[in-house]
Amino acid sequence: MKQTLKTVPLSAWIGILGISLCVFAALFAPWISPYDPNQILGDPWAERSPEYLLGLDNLGRDLLSRLIWGTRMTLFVATVATVIAFSMGVILSLVAAVMRGVVDIGLSRLNDLLMSIPTLIFALIVLSALPQTLGVLIMVMAVLDATRVFRLGRALAMDLVAMEFVEAVRLRGEGTLWIVFKEVLPNAMTPLLAEFGLRLAFAVLFISTLSFLGLGIQPPTPDWGGMVKDNKDGIIFGVSAALVPGMAIAVLTVSINLVVDWLLKRTSSLKGGRGDG
Repeated sequence: MKQTLKTVPLSAWIGILGISLCVFAALFAPWISPYDPNQILGDPWAERSPEYLLGLDNLGRDLLSRLIWGTRMTLFVATVATVIAFSMGVILSLVAAVMRGVVDIGLSRLNDLLMSIPTLIFALIVLSALPQTLGVLIMVMAVLDATRVFRLGRALAMDLVAMEFVEAVRLRGEGTLWIVFKEVLPNAMTPLLAEFGLRLAFAVLFISTLSFLGLGIQPPTPDWGGMVKDNKDGIIFGVSAALVPGMAIAVLTVSINLVVDWLLKRTSSLKGGRGDG
């Protein structure tokens, strides 16, 4: 255990620290938030003070409180959408690779069709037509992300199903579900977990973008993208209220990428070590 901790680079520790701070803020928002995030406390864009550590936003609400509560909503939507996307993408891709034939062709062409539409344009069209609820938002994000996961999962699975141990299991008479969940999925888990981190970072950016455009999390519920949108006009007057949630978005996405980079390098080194042995 000590040896493992010593091999973790500083960049990974920085990433872990950034993610931990965001998770802590999301979990304990009701207890660490100084004020109600929707309570008007003073003049719009009031400067920082001992009472309001980050100042007030465009309506006079405490920026720190909204940032803390926004962490909860942003992380919740991004995480749930990514988990659903991976559940859909991984299962469908592995089934397509194992069953092959018409199933593989049909799922692959449907995936190619969805991927041919620009992600943001597709989301804007669908969210404009459907009710702007949290469930609809999460499912739209999940479907769009699942296409990327499907492509990666199928590529990994196609290599694995051609290996001898999978053919042996197939000849033994095991069904599709056994091959998918007992043979293929465990051997594809490491690159899929790394991709999960990248997809989570993308989901944070995507939900923030949709909220900035007015089709994400709806006010008065605080989230980082909506906070940037609400306070963007203050930049003209030298007010930095919009930069605070922008920095939070950057810190979380960079932190996730730092941890994912370390995991990928660690996986590569372990494979290299086994190969040398």
